[in-house]
Amino acid sequence: MSHFKQIQAFVNAATRGSLAEAARLDEVTPVVIGRRIDALETRLGVRLLLRTTRKLTLTREGQAFLEDCQRVLTDLSNAETAVSLGSIRARGHIKISAPAGFGRRHVAPHLATFQAEHPDVRINLDLTDRLVDLMNESVDCAVRIGEMDDSNLVSVRLGEMRRVIVAAPKYSRANGVPSAPAELAHHNCLALTQQRGWSLMANGELQVVKVAGNLESNDGAVLREWALAGKGLAWRSWWEVGNDVLKGKLKTVLDDCAAPPVGIYVVFPDRRHLPLRVRLFIDMLKACYARSDYWERA
Repeated sequence: MSHFKQIQAFVNAATRGSLAEAARLDEVTPVVIGRRIDALETRLGVRLLLRTTRKLTLTREGQAFLEDCQRVLTDLSNAETAVSLGSIRARGHIKISAPAGFGRRHVAPHLATFQAEHPDVRINLDLTDRLVDLMNESVDCAVRIGEMDDSNLVSVRLGEMRRVIVAAPKYSRANGVPSAPAELAHHNCLALTQQRGWSLMANGELQVVKVAGNLESNDGAVLREWALAGKGLAWRSWWEVGNDVLKGKLKTVLDDCAAPPVGIYVVFPDRRHLPLRVRLFIDMLKACYARSDYWERA
């Protein structure tokens, strides 16, 4: 007897509330469904269902196992759908949230291609730097940067982000470059408004190094422009300045002191059935960000 049939019998019986209903779905007799569940419980060594002549009741172990089984069956269904997209089309509305700067450069440019491949999907992209409440704001998924601490959301890692200190050749020629984090105190540092400092490795540990300068802004794109103009040093994400570095417009400094990279994630509510349109969007981002030269060429 296949393990899959045992699991399917258990899930159908638990969700339909009776062996008879489960049997009708599988076009077998209730006795066969009962035997499959008995075999499953024997194999696992736990009681999953309490059965009487009138009703089925899940045990505590059965409830936990049911949720896991439903997740597995959903993944299997999605996998089957993925190989038959010629006959099944993604449809409906998808609302996506992303940080403003990152979303403009690394989410929005991909959506036109995604929509062209899935013309029946309508897309709403919400760019904001605040932490959105996915459930209460009807957001299907959100791109987030940094470690995930919301246990109520499912997260999928898309890639990683590292920060670098950059300076334009013009600034370096006129002012030199720091050779240690402590020397940042002698340089004009372009910082975000109310930023406590720059996180760097110093003396073998991660430290927040205080910086100061004559220009600050609450917009990271403005800091990048100032850095390109030679106004000072800037601590920016590689996704933002990587292309500038490759073209020689900016040069990195204090690379040996760079903080460890943090993850780029997409998060979504813990739903048993992830809509096809959302799964396809997540798959697209994963494929884009996984390209070895993406962050330099984007």
